[in-house]
Amino acid sequence: MWLYAARRVLFTIPIGLGVTIICFALIYLAPGDPVQSLLPPDATANDIAQLKHYYGLDKPIPVQYILWLGHALTGDLGISIQTNRPVTDEVWRALGNTVSIATISAVLAMIIALGLGIVAATNIGGWADRLATAIAVFGVSVPTFWLAVVLVIVFAVQLGVLPATGMGSKGSNTFSWFEWSEARYAVLPIVAMTLTPLGILMRTTRASLADILSQDFIQTLRAKGLSETAVIRHAIANALPQILAMFGLQLGYLIGGSILIETIFTWPGTGFLLNKAILTRDIPLLQGTILVLAMAFVGINLIVDLIQTLVDPRIKRI
Repeated sequence: MWLYAARRVLFTIPIGLGVTIICFALIYLAPGDPVQSLLPPDATANDIAQLKHYYGLDKPIPVQYILWLGHALTGDLGISIQTNRPVTDEVWRALGNTVSIATISAVLAMIIALGLGIVAATNIGGWADRLATAIAVFGVSVPTFWLAVVLVIVFAVQLGVLPATGMGSKGSNTFSWFEWSEARYAVLPIVAMTLTPLGILMRTTRASLADILSQDFIQTLRAKGLSETAVIRHAIANALPQILAMFGLQLGYLIGGSILIETIFTWPGTGFLLNKAILTRDIPLLQGTILVLAMAFVGINLIVDLIQTLVDPRIKRI
């Protein structure tokens, strides 16, 4: 187990290095000069050169990458061009806001998907299977941004029961999950983010359980007199590694791909921060946000991989 875990951790090192190269290189493919937004239209060439020197943008790109990587390894992601604040502080604050709603959405989707998947897999071809499948198809087919807009129109505009945007009545600094007056601001973003992973996880659960329930050892368990509940419990234990793998992917997608949801609901997470960095061409903030999100995705998949080994010892490899 420990050898397998060590190998998996070592494998993430070249992956992480590749992620840093891609994150750094993609920024320079976009058109525009980030320092232009900080200078007046009548700025001289000397003013532009001085500002580029201040942010290190006058050096060759390979040198910029090496310097940026060296600082990033120490936790220093630079200074935001627009706010003049440390990128690390802004990214970590936003990441906490994103992780909170993404985790709740993923866990909620997992719980509902397990229930629907078990019902569907044990009633193949029945009305319950067709209903669960229809919910899954709806979940993976409906665009999340469209669903978010519909939720705002129905629950915020027409019914007026939930707020449409923001993170608490007094801002994100006073947000509390234990006070409904604040937590209600997260309801619509969570619902909008839950539907897609719900559909994917439900289809994965149904397919895995249906395949396992058709295998010979399940018939042996039934022949030994085990109750149907016990049989299903054994089947779930065998299907859990595949379900956990998909859960890890969906959690990573929710954390890294929440830009539209957070922009629509003005939720101050990494997606909202990333959108702001793109619009203002804030290269340090953009690089830092993308790097943290990418590494979070890698880290989540590493953790899920190790959990799979604990759940199913057959996955262990030497």
